[in-house]
Amino acid sequence: MKNNQSKIIYTHTDEAPALATYSLLPIVNAFTNQAGINMETCDISLAGRVLSHFSDYLTEEQCQNDDLALLGELVKQPEANIIKLPNISASIPQLKAAINELQEKGYKLPNYPEEIINDTDKDVLSRYAKVLGSAVNPVLRQGNSDRRVAPSVKEFAQKHPKKLGTWSKDSKAEVATMKGGDFFGNEQSVTMAQADDVKIEFVGEDGHVTVLKDKLALLQGEVMDSSYMSVKALRSYIEEELEDAKKRDLLFSVHLKATMMKVSDPIMFGHFVSVYFKDVFAKYAEIFAKLGVNADLGLGDLYQRLQKLPVAQKEEIEAAIADTYNHRAKLAMVDSDKGITNLHASNDVIIDASMPNVVRDSGKMWGADGQLHDTKAMIPDRSYSKWYQESIDFCRENGAFDPATMGNVSNVGLMAQKAEEYGSHDKTFKAQANGVIRVVNSKGESIMEHTVECGDIWRASQAKDLPIRDWVKLGVNRAKATGNPAIFWLDKNRAHDAELIKKVNLYLKDHDLSGLEIKIMAPVEAMKYTLARTKQGLDTISVTGNIFRDYLTDLFPILELGTSAKMLSIVPLLANGGLFETGAGGSAPKHVQQFLEEGHLRWDSLGEFLALTVSLEDLGVKSENPKALVLGKALDQAVAKILDLDKSPSRKVNEIDNRGSHFYLAMYWAEALAAQNEDAEMKAKFETIAKELNVKQDQITKELLEVQGKAVEIDGYYLPNPELCEKAMRPSATLNSIIDNI
Repeated sequence: MKNNQSKIIYTHTDEAPALATYSLLPIVNAFTNQAGINMETCDISLAGRVLSHFSDYLTEEQCQNDDLALLGELVKQPEANIIKLPNISASIPQLKAAINELQEKGYKLPNYPEEIINDTDKDVLSRYAKVLGSAVNPVLRQGNSDRRVAPSVKEFAQKHPKKLGTWSKDSKAEVATMKGGDFFGNEQSVTMAQADDVKIEFVGEDGHVTVLKDKLALLQGEVMDSSYMSVKALRSYIEEELEDAKKRDLLFSVHLKATMMKVSDPIMFGHFVSVYFKDVFAKYAEIFAKLGVNADLGLGDLYQRLQKLPVAQKEEIEAAIADTYNHRAKLAMVDSDKGITNLHASNDVIIDASMPNVVRDSGKMWGADGQLHDTKAMIPDRSYSKWYQESIDFCRENGAFDPATMGNVSNVGLMAQKAEEYGSHDKTFKAQANGVIRVVNSKGESIMEHTVECGDIWRASQAKDLPIRDWVKLGVNRAKATGNPAIFWLDKNRAHDAELIKKVNLYLKDHDLSGLEIKIMAPVEAMKYTLARTKQGLDTISVTGNIFRDYLTDLFPILELGTSAKMLSIVPLLANGGLFETGAGGSAPKHVQQFLEEGHLRWDSLGEFLALTVSLEDLGVKSENPKALVLGKALDQAVAKILDLDKSPSRKVNEIDNRGSHFYLAMYWAEALAAQNEDAEMKAKFETIAKELNVKQDQITKELLEVQGKAVEIDGYYLPNPELCEKAMRPSATLNSIIDNI
């Protein structure tokens, strides 16, 4: 990558965002070329990441550069300007599906090891581990997060509010959490007085020491925490809440984040599966062992393994599973028409998307009958479960929010340099026996330790001092820029938060807080305070850690805007570059399914539009490129017009889809550039373009619509054929001719 201030990196990712790129990026290229801006792409898709780690298994033509590693270096440079689209945070089933597809395409990749037999298996597993879960974000997010709603988006949401579900004071909905034995209750935390290398050890009851992680370098002032979840307490909690849900006729729903917490949460999910179906797992334990059944992979994987059995035996076990539903609590469903329950796959229900929907839908989820029912939302860890309960209690008492009048909750999130990294994958372990897991410093002293039992889940995470200091500064600056109160969501009764409170109080002294309202509040109290302000139409800044950042920036936008994909997500990088994220991608698989079946892509690229707007502004200022500023300002006007004139994608086939919205973006962007008077050259250039797009509007929309209603073939899901994708996503010869000749 050349050091070029007028360069924007546009990431190639997966699923619907990747398909949309084939349509949008040619338009963006054509416009930004007029400002001397070079748009480059980097492949951080799941398939691309897999291939980059297995060059020694591939032909020379099949080998792929490790673009994620290249971007990891770029984000540490001041000239970095990256637009990051949603990518797959792969669960094990998704990774296996990607491997299988690549193998079928002739890539001689090794299978994902089901068990470790030799050093080759160990090596292969370590490589695949690098692409599981949140492999991308910790590398790119070398800065803290600034998420807020764009003024044009907020104005549109107020003009066209989406009605939320009606709450009843008789609602039985609740969040059920562990009372002890969870990560919250067992957490320990230390702030390093000086830099040191520590290691994580397991000490068995026989005194034998196993090093789990060696030479973990910690900086002076760095906060490290460790905790564990008692599996015994977890299983007891699950059984107790199952009985209560059955007694009170509540849907039983599980809310975890197995895509990101790729070590800990699949294990917890497996316990939900094996406890719910405990009689089945007990009765057929020997058969399940021979089949290699792993409850962590869910009921869907179990059904697949049953196909290997003789028909009579398979049907007997399937009947036993079906009978379980008759005497257990009713399960929330992912797809009631297909019989897919909340327990089929760990990545089907993801907490940051699922819990906002529970609040939006009046405390309800979908049951097997295809109807909404009050739900018991199972969130084991008290670190964040209690404030979800507070949101339910507030709505039950005060009624649903009104998007036309509710205030906005922006977020400043601590995440730079892998701060509070999701799941701390390389520092999460399943205890293989009873004993002690401890963190030991270079002097051999134990600085944190926990007594664990076999199967318990132990994990550690870190937050460096520089990101914390920057996080405090960013929170204060947002309060100054907006005049809104900034609330640090920190609980003095949680070990990690207690350490952060000391630092926040210290670093706040570096800033002039005159006229500002800066508070430190425990999450439940912060939620109460924020919800009350939101109901009154007042705006609030939440200043939180990494996981809260993710959960809150889905909860409030889904209520306020209908989706978190409409939020501006800016990461001011510590090295002074910029990372501009484009919103959530949780519904992308369904979008791809509809596109392949009906030729209609309902993915809304609004997040891409918004990210490009602030990317152009950032580049224009830092590289002193006035044309980039003109482009950014005109793009913002085009986005507002798309919203006002309802040119966003429809959910229905034979109506405007993603490609149609891109056409209108091009036309409105050209019109805005033609109307401005800051750059005469661009004005003259785009007057012609705008006129041609308007004159040929009917022909273009006709060409875009007439390809819908038919199945589309792109030859792959994880690695589709680029030529077929381009053909499918650029079906208007008229539009292509105009864009390609700009």
